[in-house]
Amino acid sequence: MSTQNATSAGNKHKKSIKIVFAITLTYFVIEVIVGFITNSLALLSDAAHMLTDVAGQALALFAIWMASKSRNSKKSYGYLRTEIFSSLINAIILIFISGYILYEAWQRFENPPAVAGVPMLIVASIGLIINLISMKILRAGSKESINIKGAFLEVVSDMLSSIAVIIAGIIILATGWLLIDPIISALIGLFILPRTFSLLKESIDILLEGVPKDVDFYAIEKYITEKSGIDSIHDLHIWSLTSGVNALSGHIIMRPEKTISEMNDIIFEIKKELNTSYKINHTTLEVHLNKEDYQPNNI
Repeated sequence: MSTQNATSAGNKHKKSIKIVFAITLTYFVIEVIVGFITNSLALLSDAAHMLTDVAGQALALFAIWMASKSRNSKKSYGYLRTEIFSSLINAIILIFISGYILYEAWQRFENPPAVAGVPMLIVASIGLIINLISMKILRAGSKESINIKGAFLEVVSDMLSSIAVIIAGIIILATGWLLIDPIISALIGLFILPRTFSLLKESIDILLEGVPKDVDFYAIEKYITEKSGIDSIHDLHIWSLTSGVNALSGHIIMRPEKTISEMNDIIFEIKKELNTSYKINHTTLEVHLNKEDYQPNNI
């Protein structure tokens, strides 16, 4: 597959994330207003997390738009990597938000303010319903695109946060125990961090051109070297341009008894197999007739 015609996995699910963005933005505005009125840190911390969703989804939509632009003389791969930068920025923002939530929760442990439980409970319940709907919309795309995956994980986190805020609201109404508000807030902040670091690691791996996590480097190397007519393969590199667009390059040393036509057939079969069975849709292989002709690269 040519990268000029390559479509990122995120672009396939653009409509889904647009719908979720509109829903999330509407709920965020409502949650902030009610959070200030009720003086609920749990609700405001959930709103702060929701803000990262709104920003992340907007950034994801922008990245999808950028990634769909054609390549040019300055960007030979086009703008496919924009989606990965989007995921990286989203992860970094989440780390700072989590830290702020934990700081505010710590401050409120010493002097927990009064919290209006009923409005807090109502808004959190609405949020739970919205998050469940958003999860269903984004589920399919999250399995294909790191951009959509980031948005999906945000929604999953929000769904759990809504459940936590509901629990806090019920406890406040039943017992008047105000410490549950910062406790729940701290749990929300702690929940966000591990998932955020995972998203951050995955984004960095792609930017560092690491082997895609769903691709077996050694299986591909074995498949190529065991192909009839091939002596060995060198300088094998496998990386992702963006979610759903994987690339491979390498130097193949052919056995000298093969004709040019046979070599072309072998290369064609390898590219076809890499595309269908190993999720590699952009392959570049340089052919050498003997080991003496091959000059290894430095990387």
